[in-house]
Amino acid sequence: MADKQTYTPSHPHLLTVEFGDGDYSAFLKAAKPFKSGDIVARITGTRTRIKSYLTLQCGRPSDHLILDSDLKYCNHSCNPNTVWDISAADMSEWHVRAIRDIHTNEKITFFYPSTEWEMDQPFECQCGSEEYNCYPRPNFARTDEVLSANPEHIPTSYSSGLTTASLAQEIFDWEDSRTRDHYRTLDYTHLALIMSIASVARIAYISSDVVVDSQPPRPANSHFADTYQRLTRSRGPYEPTVVNVPLGADPGTTLLSHRSSRLQSFTASSSSQVLNRLILHLSELASTPLVLHISVEDDLSQVLVLRSLVPFFLYSRNTQEAHDHALLAARLARVEGKAVLHAFQATTSNRISEASGDDIRQFLLSEKPSAAKTHGHANGHINGDANGQVNGTSSVPEPSPADALLAAYESALASTVSFLRRPLRPVSHHGPAECENLVLAVGSIPDLAVEGVSFAHLSLLSPLPVKAILSVITPSVNRILLVEQLRQWQTKWTPLYLELLSVLQNQDNASLNLHSCFVSNGDAVTAVDVLKLVRDASSSPSSQRLTIEHPAKPTQVASPHIPKHESAYVKLLDQLFGSRLDISNSPSLVPSEGDLATTPEFAIGRVRGQLDAREELIASVTELISDLNITSELHALLSQWLQAKDDPVKGPQLGDEIVSLLMSEQYVKGAASRVLILREHFAVQSRWIIGSDAWSYDLGASGLHHAIASGLNVNILVLDTTPYSSRNAADPNRRKQDVGLYAMNHGDVYVASIAVYSSYSQVLQALAEADKFDGPSVVLAYLPYQSEDAPALDILKETKLAVDAGYWPLYRWNPSKESEGKDPFVLDSDTIKNELQRFLDRQNHLSQLVRSQPQLAAELVSNLGDTLKEARRRRAEQSYAELLTAIDAPPVKVLYASDSGKAEKFARRLATRAKMRGLSADACAMDSVSIEEIVKEQFVVFFTSVAGQGEFPQNGRTLYKSFNAAIARSEKPFGEVQFSVFGLGDSHYWPRPEDAHYYNKSSKDLNKRIEQLGGKRIVDLGLGDDQDADGPETGYKAWEPLIWKALGVDAIELTEAEPEPITNEHIKVASQYLRGTIKEGLEDATTGGLAPSDTQLTKFHGIYQQDDRDIRDERQVQGVEPAYSFMIRVRMPGGVCTPSQWLLIDQISDEHGNGTFKITTRQTFQFHGVIKRHLKSAIQDINRALLDTLAACGDVNRNVIVSAIPSMSKTHAQAYAFAKKVSNHLLPRTTAYHEIWLDKKLVAGDAVKDVEPLYGEFYLPRKFKVAVVVPPNNDVDVFANDLGFISIVNDSGDVVGFNVTAGGGMGVTHGNKKTYPRLGTVLGYCPIEQAIDVAEKVMLVQRDNGNREDRKNARLKYTIDRMGLDVFKAEVERRLGYTLQPPQPYTFDRNVDDFGWSTGADGKHHFTTFIENGRIQDEPGLSFKTGLRELAKVHKGRFRMTANQHLVITEVATEDVPAVKELLAKYKLDNLAYSGLRLSSSACVAFPTCGLAMAESERYLPLLIDKVEKICEKNGLRHDSIVMRMTGCPNGCARPYVAEIAFVGKAPGAYSMLLGGGYHGQRLNKIYRDSVTEPEILAILDPMIKHYALERQEGEHFGDFVIRAGYISATHEGKEWWDRAGGEGQWREAASA
Repeated sequence: MADKQTYTPSHPHLLTVEFGDGDYSAFLKAAKPFKSGDIVARITGTRTRIKSYLTLQCGRPSDHLILDSDLKYCNHSCNPNTVWDISAADMSEWHVRAIRDIHTNEKITFFYPSTEWEMDQPFECQCGSEEYNCYPRPNFARTDEVLSANPEHIPTSYSSGLTTASLAQEIFDWEDSRTRDHYRTLDYTHLALIMSIASVARIAYISSDVVVDSQPPRPANSHFADTYQRLTRSRGPYEPTVVNVPLGADPGTTLLSHRSSRLQSFTASSSSQVLNRLILHLSELASTPLVLHISVEDDLSQVLVLRSLVPFFLYSRNTQEAHDHALLAARLARVEGKAVLHAFQATTSNRISEASGDDIRQFLLSEKPSAAKTHGHANGHINGDANGQVNGTSSVPEPSPADALLAAYESALASTVSFLRRPLRPVSHHGPAECENLVLAVGSIPDLAVEGVSFAHLSLLSPLPVKAILSVITPSVNRILLVEQLRQWQTKWTPLYLELLSVLQNQDNASLNLHSCFVSNGDAVTAVDVLKLVRDASSSPSSQRLTIEHPAKPTQVASPHIPKHESAYVKLLDQLFGSRLDISNSPSLVPSEGDLATTPEFAIGRVRGQLDAREELIASVTELISDLNITSELHALLSQWLQAKDDPVKGPQLGDEIVSLLMSEQYVKGAASRVLILREHFAVQSRWIIGSDAWSYDLGASGLHHAIASGLNVNILVLDTTPYSSRNAADPNRRKQDVGLYAMNHGDVYVASIAVYSSYSQVLQALAEADKFDGPSVVLAYLPYQSEDAPALDILKETKLAVDAGYWPLYRWNPSKESEGKDPFVLDSDTIKNELQRFLDRQNHLSQLVRSQPQLAAELVSNLGDTLKEARRRRAEQSYAELLTAIDAPPVKVLYASDSGKAEKFARRLATRAKMRGLSADACAMDSVSIEEIVKEQFVVFFTSVAGQGEFPQNGRTLYKSFNAAIARSEKPFGEVQFSVFGLGDSHYWPRPEDAHYYNKSSKDLNKRIEQLGGKRIVDLGLGDDQDADGPETGYKAWEPLIWKALGVDAIELTEAEPEPITNEHIKVASQYLRGTIKEGLEDATTGGLAPSDTQLTKFHGIYQQDDRDIRDERQVQGVEPAYSFMIRVRMPGGVCTPSQWLLIDQISDEHGNGTFKITTRQTFQFHGVIKRHLKSAIQDINRALLDTLAACGDVNRNVIVSAIPSMSKTHAQAYAFAKKVSNHLLPRTTAYHEIWLDKKLVAGDAVKDVEPLYGEFYLPRKFKVAVVVPPNNDVDVFANDLGFISIVNDSGDVVGFNVTAGGGMGVTHGNKKTYPRLGTVLGYCPIEQAIDVAEKVMLVQRDNGNREDRKNARLKYTIDRMGLDVFKAEVERRLGYTLQPPQPYTFDRNVDDFGWSTGADGKHHFTTFIENGRIQDEPGLSFKTGLRELAKVHKGRFRMTANQHLVITEVATEDVPAVKELLAKYKLDNLAYSGLRLSSSACVAFPTCGLAMAESERYLPLLIDKVEKICEKNGLRHDSIVMRMTGCPNGCARPYVAEIAFVGKAPGAYSMLLGGGYHGQRLNKIYRDSVTEPEILAILDPMIKHYALERQEGEHFGDFVIRAGYISATHEGKEWWDRAGGEGQWREAASA
């Protein structure tokens, strides 16, 4: 594929045409400047074909695409075509898709109008005008550009875009004289290069058995690759093997490995890096059927170096010659069995006549004509014959080797000319026959008409066509000018000049003068240049080289692209070493130094020069010190620098002072002047050479070898990008060498093997050690990816597989440790340390590291030999065995239906194990296949979990419905399908006998349905029960062996360990401190979501990915992805914000969210419905409000909450200040948040500074919540938090210290008795000065002891119960260095908010308003959002959120109270006439956005309260406070497990009902009914509330009453929560049933 060319029209409103881009994104983006009604595209063709194609592509009637729905077409017989105009107003993506997908003979014309172009009438056909060939003629002021193309030639895949020769030719053919009067012609010069390369590539592909294509730096493809890909896709009769050789690898080795083929072709762009590597092998390749096609842009110096090494050298000046000579070269190489080098150059030629593929193959396979047929003239091209007859000379000397080669060329030439039927000459002549001067040109010098000068162009450079050259030297010629297109040559005379001089000397013509002339830009040579050249030659001796002084072709040398994944290592180096980093082969050097700047040879030379310069600086400083004339101050500085010259900090500082002093005192002579000249070397540099694993293909002769052997202090970073899973797909003939082992054999080289996605800390350590090592260092870095689009999670998986399997061991080899008596080798791969001996026996990088001086492996210094033959034999046997297994073993289809991912994990595990047993297996969701696809399978295994009340999980419902539909039609399509089903469920999830059938209902139903459809069961239904000792594993372990037995693979013994599943811990440690690929994911416009690994990381940034579950099924039916959106949670310690911040939050909810926002139970704001492209701007707006979202979610300390206590102003201020200190102290220190969302700096981060001092790279095992409470109101439910601080207040209202609680937590898993809620335990008392330290140490104990294997048991509550409270407390006190004091007395009396007005100790007024479930929105009759916005505009105090999701308007001055009351009344914010039940209620978000929700919560609780309120009212309890809370899942966001009445969602419409919580949060509740619906809830509460109203004691709360009355037993600690669930006595669930 040619380099991407961009043509930008002069007018700023015009579209940009990008050739080679592959899509029309610019066409879309530029549509906006057009005015409605502008015609931007026209399609001409038959109406039927256009209508059918556009209807097919767009999925809608084609008439809708037309301006004003007016289909215009010509009915005249001269042109029965439809004319289709698309207006700017109609531009959209599907228009362009429809246009570019038409693969017919219709012609597409794109108009790019200027702003001056206006239609004054509709387009009409001008049939009367032959000039326009029935094209509708627009009436316009001006049209800037027209591009017309015939889509017949546009390939189906647009990877190559508009880059084929045939397409370019169509463009040129269309630009004839009829259109140029009205349309300015584009400059298609750049397409000629594409045409010549495409034409040569086509010949190479058709003619060869093997094509070896040299690749440019990644990720670009070679210019030839597009043609190869297009021809491969076409699946024609010619299918050669195409081998891509990466830049840096030795192409000669690959060519030698295929030399037995009938013909092989090598294609490459001229590059010294590629061509120099061929020199070593051309002596062997010269006698093989090989064609080397080398594309040359201008300078021929690089390719002419190879002229003497190949038997035949052809040169083509233009596109047609390139095509014809490619055919000639293929014919010559195939017939003669010798190598042919074909160098071809692009010109502005725009026409080419190509031979068909079948004719080419027939021509190449035709027999060689007899020798007699080559005598005489070949179509007039050769003056004389092959037997030496020149100008009548009859002697026939013995033919020389050159003559034999020339005869072979003439024979092939004659055959080619006969086939092509057009002239083809070794020397072409142009100009007058009789003249004194002859220009013999090698290059793209044009044919010029110059008086007295004729031109001859050489096409055959080896063997030199002596007779043909002499034939164009007429007797009148006395001066020959050999003009070669060379920029430079290493010797004075070129080989071609010397050969030609020898030929002329043998002619005994003393009057002939031969001059050598160089020209750098042949295309630019003019007649004036030639005349000047002739003048200079006439006045100069023949020994003087002449030049045509003309500017070279303007070229833009772009820096090579660094793939985004690989740039991570560069950024790491940059952050580690900062300003002293010097990448010696940096791509940024290419524009100034050329392509060689990225090679290791160039880099080592550059390093050597820098080190020599620094040694010279040291010598000059030493000399300057001995100068008696310098000042004592300068002497001291110089001495200090010599001692600290290698210090990266002190060295540069002292150097700057020395330079400053030298310049101020004007030292300008001797050593002082040299010091000033060399001053850039004062700072010690960290010098790195970075390259790919391509350098390891020819290790012994590469620049990498020279760097390793140099002994210089230089570091080499070699990136290996081969994924572990595709390691065996590489070309077996191109073997990588073991760079690490090779380097270690030098004995003085530091070597490390690293993988950033495996061990980030080991990467940093290895890079730092390499920099510190005095000598060469080689760091092998593993970064497996197939393309730049590969997600980070795939790289993580591949890295984990490679490291765990031992394919890529992590190690460090430091020879300097030997002098210290230490082992130089350190193995960092934890997973293989226990198998070291086995690992060392493997054929990998560490095969001989057990020796102190490893011996060089024989494979590195010898041919493959017997060792390789033996290895191949073993591999062949293994492949044969695998083939037999694959033939015998049946394929297995594994299908799953899973909402939580549990069933999917089991399914994928079975598929993996099946593959390990030699079966062909894959796993996918049930809804991803159809009945028709299942029918084709022999064995199908189903896994399903249960959703709701026995319903099918989301991703299996569609297929299950189709099963039911087929049964209803009495169909039995599965007659040949053998199946088995495994179900996952919880037998205690539905404990009531009448609900027992819900257990594993979906799997039982599925098992039955498949049998009804004709399926044959091979293994009985397997059931996994969460209540078993090992959960579902118990049932699965018994069921899986039956599957292997049924499939006949039960006897196969597995030797390879299964890969570990990737967990959150892996994701965190590989995220580079919470970066992951979030930034790249935000830029991906193809999806509304982020990668799964990134969605785990965004939680740390306060962001949850969600989707609208209300329309999830509908979108699935439509075949589109879920309606992804994001929830953003603000970090706002203590829940306090200013009016200006409130206004910004309000604005953000409108501009970026769904128009509402929510006050959460953690006293902060939460936005919903933020789409991905609004994420970054939303967070930036939050930042402008002086707030952030960092650590609002994730496995870190989350938002710290504080009691609202409006009446205790002084105490609240101190508690609030403490909460902010705790939040800031425990805040993650990563800079990823500011880099990704606020564009503060590069996302790579500062690898030295960006270290988490508290969290480390793994962060916490689970979330960590902190609360600060001020008795007597426990409104924050302090005991429900991981860490709690109960304020101890003195008589003057000052907080003097805290009682510390630890171990609270609400999360539970339905039916899993290993999980339970827990209330925090009081550890002791600490003064306020020690509280921050206590918070840190409690969190660190959890960090180091929490369960990282099972996230369901990872919270602090489980850590304390596992360690024991006394042990946990002792560990905290050990880290503190002191013991906690005994707890101080305190009292709680409630955990609800105090609504209405109150006055603080400072005289300010506060109003607590009721916000139901915290939702700030406008709804009919309640404009809370508008009211609070208006209030924020005038309010001078602050807003304070409560942990019960309500709002306190604080710090209202007395004079402002009337105005505030007026606004509150206007918007009904002062309405507190709600029932005590409603005022004490709380609910989480749940549906439709929360992905964990199992039932409604926020949308349903108000409706349920409406009905329960009536029960309370009829029993006289309207104003009594009963704490009722509801959540949509058991995670407990609304703290339901401390409520007096709680409902926890289990399925849509079904809830667990809990009773008995403490009114002030001091006691857990307990499950009263495991599953209830609304009628059951009301039936239970009606008599219970009546009972409470009649028999309660004075001051007794509902939660206390239900325990005393015997409805439920009290829960004294979390581990007892499951005990005696279901009620007590007569009210026990079974008894009531």
